[in-house]
Amino acid sequence: MSLVAELVGSAAAAIGTICWLPQTVKTLRSRETTGISLTTNLLIVATVTLWTIYGLMIMSWPIIAANFVTLCLVGAIVYVKVSVDGWRF
Repeated sequence: MSLVAELVGSAAAAIGTICWLPQTVKTLRSRETTGISLTTNLLIVATVTLWTIYGLMIMSWPIIAANFVTLCLVGAIVYVKVSVDGWRF
């Protein structure tokens, strides 16, 4: 793969991961989750879990790292959502 393609993929992975940081920090600090969709976040957890598995299958460290970190960030949001509101969809 070309260097340009690797750079574009790495930039996309970094931005896609970093975009979850503000929401995760806000949710952890405030414990306020009324405006957060549990269904959407569970689907995102499923998506990044599958992407992480795919990255492991093809041994692509940018895919593995970005999706694992995203899984941790979104997982924290889901954890707070469930601990505050329960499993209400």
